[in-house]
Amino acid sequence: MDLKTATALRRLRLVSAPEAISFLLLLVCSVLKRTTEFNAVPVMGAVHGALFVLYVIFWADAWNRAKWSPKTAALYFVLSVLPTGGFFAERKLRREAEDAVIATRARKEGVVGA
Repeated sequence: MDLKTATALRRLRLVSAPEAISFLLLLVCSVLKRTTEFNAVPVMGAVHGALFVLYVIFWADAWNRAKWSPKTAALYFVLSVLPTGGFFAERKLRREAEDAVIATRARKEGVVGA
């Protein structure tokens, strides 16, 4: 995996959890708006919207650089629209990065023909 691909995947991973948190907070704010006089929906909507746009931009870049199959790309996109999906995307991306580092080290040391 080259540096630009690793960077694209890292950016997507780093925005996944905050995007998921903002989605959950937006849902909480929506409930509070309807049950109390507290209305933070406009602020949380803007925050979540900005993070979602970043996620989609980073997702497209990662898809392009990592040469994901359409199935893998669709999985990461669907995870972005589920309330807790960003946490699963972050975990899966972290595992992929760790596996890539292990494979690179093994290739350097000549342990495997990976």
